[in-house]
Amino acid sequence: MTGALAPMAANAECGEISVAEMNWTSGGIITGVTEFLLTQGYGCDVTVVPSATTTAITSLAENNEPDIVPEFWPNGAPAYYDLAEQGKVVKASDAFSEGATEHWLVPGFLVEEHPELATIEGILNNPELVGARFHNCPDGWGCRIANDSLVEAFELEDHGIEVFNHGSGETLQAALVSAAENEEPYFGYYWGPTAPLGQYDMVSVDMGPVNQEAYECNQDTECNEVGKTGWPAAPVFNVVTTDLAESEPEAFELMQNMTFENDTMNGLLAWHANNDATVDEAVVQFLQNNTDVWMDWLSDDARANVQDMF
Repeated sequence: MTGALAPMAANAECGEISVAEMNWTSGGIITGVTEFLLTQGYGCDVTVVPSATTTAITSLAENNEPDIVPEFWPNGAPAYYDLAEQGKVVKASDAFSEGATEHWLVPGFLVEEHPELATIEGILNNPELVGARFHNCPDGWGCRIANDSLVEAFELEDHGIEVFNHGSGETLQAALVSAAENEEPYFGYYWGPTAPLGQYDMVSVDMGPVNQEAYECNQDTECNEVGKTGWPAAPVFNVVTTDLAESEPEAFELMQNMTFENDTMNGLLAWHANNDATVDEAVVQFLQNNTDVWMDWLSDDARANVQDMF
């Protein structure tokens, strides 16, 4: 952080704390907000450690570091649950109020013209209205396995819908963006929080209730009983080590309070993309425009330390 939001010198009330920075935009934003609040509000000496899901869980298992891992996706690192059971780490809070979301989407303008397209049944009965194509995840992505199972369960191809498997995340995003900006038919997968869900009016298709058994089978390449189901929210945690929770209770309390509304993060990621901004600039954008949110995360003393900054 630089300029007006540069960290102040640590005081004796808080010691050294390491915070992971995940290698994607929302992760970087949450880490930036965490760093600012810990340094300016609590006087902690914060070290930011570049990281990723697998890197973080390996470091936690071997070194009990970093002290704080914001926006950790345990589905991508099942070893987290072993560490939690061993008492080495603890979930402080949900990083996002609704968890991570996955969707089959159609543009809002299409639903305004054809309300039936808000449901999977309406799409199956009117494939031409969505371009008779489903935009699928690239090979190797976890969502590709689940989507392939859902494509089979809902019999998309039997209803005249071609499945287009994208070669990269860039082309998947480009297809959604092009359809939204040019008001063209579109039907495909995307997830949130992400910039496109903040930038464009997309409607999440009602695929029916969540069937947990079907959902788990659909993600298992060894399971042959694929089934129809909606998408459940994926867990995304702010994680701390048990040592940190015990040695720095105020920092732990901050992390327990820190949860971003999904719509807020979608909008922030959209602002970041639209303005070709840096992660630090997005952190400032959040802090300047959401003081009522993050002030509530702080202790009374920490709030007093930052109240004149915004």
